[in-house]
Amino acid sequence: MTGPTTGPDVRVLFETDDYIAVDKPEGVVSLAEAGLGGLPELIKPHYPGKLFPVHRLDRGASGVIVFAKNAAAHRHLNGEFDRREVRKTYLAVVDGVTSSNHGQINAPLREFGSGRMGVDPKRGKPSSTEWKLAERLDGATLVRVSPATGRHHQIRVHLYHIGHPILGDLRYGDRARQERFPRLMLHALSLEFVLPSGERITVEAPPSPSFEEVVARLRRPKARAKKTP
Repeated sequence: MTGPTTGPDVRVLFETDDYIAVDKPEGVVSLAEAGLGGLPELIKPHYPGKLFPVHRLDRGASGVIVFAKNAAAHRHLNGEFDRREVRKTYLAVVDGVTSSNHGQINAPLREFGSGRMGVDPKRGKPSSTEWKLAERLDGATLVRVSPATGRHHQIRVHLYHIGHPILGDLRYGDRARQERFPRLMLHALSLEFVLPSGERITVEAPPSPSFEEVVARLRRPKARAKKTP
């Protein structure tokens, strides 16, 4: 087992003979397309072997993602995901200031075409997301999000559904406003799961500089307002 190391363009957060977890940069696809490119290509200088994908992050998101190194480890972690035993925590900056400090979003989701997901109470699959206030910003809110299920675009759609789309999300939300932000403000902060040995671990990735810069910018008007006589 090894601790965090730095490789070309990607930071390795955790590694064993069975798994490798890295800090995915925003703008990189989680899985190789046509067998080339994407995050697996960035991992090759550190681990050239075959990678077995267990889950994925949206291209615009950053943060913790884990790959299995062999079929048995892949089956083991897939089972944990299927049984909803993996604990996932994200940070998101959403448009608008939330009126409450926490919430549970239970809204069935399905695909409506062209990869766009939406809420459909009749035909959607059960989907559940919990969120908690982290910090109120200037016209926005930093929240910690824990999805119980793992539907495609689930966090993005659920937050959009309650009137607080994630900033920088060009698919869900007002495009003119969203284009003012340099990236999708969604970061996979931590992933907690059990190794085949029975040991429970938590892999964490601090928010990237690009994420922190936007949060800092949204704090500044608030700080200036406090100084006004």
